[in-house]
Amino acid sequence: MTEIEGIDPSAPPSGPGCTDCDAVGGWWFHLRRCAQCGHVACCDSSPAQHATAHWKSTGHPLVQSFEPGEEWFWNYDTDALYEKGPALAPPAAHPTDQPTPGPSGRVPEDWQRRLHR
Repeated sequence: MTEIEGIDPSAPPSGPGCTDCDAVGGWWFHLRRCAQCGHVACCDSSPAQHATAHWKSTGHPLVQSFEPGEEWFWNYDTDALYEKGPALAPPAAHPTDQPTPGPSGRVPEDWQRRLHR
């Protein structure tokens, strides 16, 4: 396989949900996985937007969707979407029994009103 700068296919995901939201009891809409270090964080529609914060603090520009059935990558530096990329270390998504938004028990009833558009 050709090595791609900013992607480490051997880096495992940091967990099944946004590690930053989990640390403070927050919730997320969708999850993104850093393709360089495996950090799992919430998307820009989520209240805390931790995936973008991770990029800004680390300079790791590439994320992959961490949603079941999705394989796309996003490059924050170039605002480019890639439909496919190299396979990353498993698992490729959060557990299928984990709800979206999630995690179970922490999502407010008015969650749709709290999303960033």
